[in-house]
Amino acid sequence: MVWRSILLLSMINLLLLFSSPPLRAEAASTSTVRPEFARKGALTCMKCHDDAAITQILLTPHAVKGDADTPFGQHDCESCHGASPEHVHSRPPEGALRDPPTVRFSGPHPSSLAERNAVCLGCHENGQAIHWTGSKHANNEVACTACHTVHIQKDPVLVRDRQATVCFSCHTEQRAQSFKPSHHPVREGKVICSDCHNPHGTGQDMMLVKDRINDTCYKCHAEKRGPFLFEHAPVREDCTLCHNPHGSTKPALLTLGVPWLCQECHDGGTHAGNPYNASKIFGNTLVAPAPQAMARGCLNCHLQIHGSNNPSAPFFTR
Repeated sequence: MVWRSILLLSMINLLLLFSSPPLRAEAASTSTVRPEFARKGALTCMKCHDDAAITQILLTPHAVKGDADTPFGQHDCESCHGASPEHVHSRPPEGALRDPPTVRFSGPHPSSLAERNAVCLGCHENGQAIHWTGSKHANNEVACTACHTVHIQKDPVLVRDRQATVCFSCHTEQRAQSFKPSHHPVREGKVICSDCHNPHGTGQDMMLVKDRINDTCYKCHAEKRGPFLFEHAPVREDCTLCHNPHGSTKPALLTLGVPWLCQECHDGGTHAGNPYNASKIFGNTLVAPAPQAMARGCLNCHLQIHGSNNPSAPFFTR
């Protein structure tokens, strides 16, 4: 038994003899390799980036440490800016700049659009952004950060009375229309762009939130939905045939005043809605405006122009 113990001890010593140097070398090598991510996370970054425009991110949902799905629940700042050991550990000469982080969202040399958007889509690829790929904004190379401000407690595009300002920075025509006398209260914050449009894309034209224009309008104007006993064909087809949803100089967002709007489809020559009446006394001389063209024009008689359920009103008169 003694010789077996001596043999076992000898084998252990031999193993330690041949294994120790490589293990010590590996330990020495790992001590000099910089970790991929900053060891102290955001604390490392905020030693330099300590102004309020940056530190406000600590007050946002992105900075919830207890949620593993948030950036700060993973690698803090580097969850979005990428592992940047060269940026963290570089010591440039006085007056020189550090090596930039891996992903740069702003500055003179930002990362490519694909790299920047890929960071956001890494978490926000479902839900409202599920149709982003192939959407109008994506095809026009709009960056997520062109609309969203991440390092701020309240992202302006998510605040009702500030969202329109962000959208109008590109959609200047719609901004101009919003100042017309008849307009949806978008600038007032009572109706916002995302009530009707999904800026991240949908399967519909104009990135509408519903399948059709009419279905989008019915979200608020449910009384115009019907079904009616007598239905007005253009109303059933497309609300924008008569209305400009972004603003108009005519009442009720109409694209034209009545009766001229109505006469785009209804021939005025066969109806008493001509702009002027011919007097019997003066022959064919046009002497006075027709009552059908005054005030609300056609709507003076055709009150239920969106549709009627009255059996005696096939022409929407009641």
